[in-house]
Amino acid sequence: MGALPKRKLSKGRRNRRRSQDALPMPALSVCPKCKKAKRPHFACEYCGYYGGEVKTEAKAESSK
Repeated sequence: MGALPKRKLSKGRRNRRRSQDALPMPALSVCPKCKKAKRPHFACEYCGYYGGEVKTEAKAESSK
């Protein structure tokens, strides 16, 4: 016999538990060089700028 609940959970109790399941929006900051949104403490995805210098190769802009 598997584990089964003794009593039915009310809709309110179930929904209060599920209210914590939503994923939060990621925090964003502005790149000081290209002014696009980026994650804080990460190199910019567009220009590669981080901490006063270019750290990585930037993504190639797709021209469609």
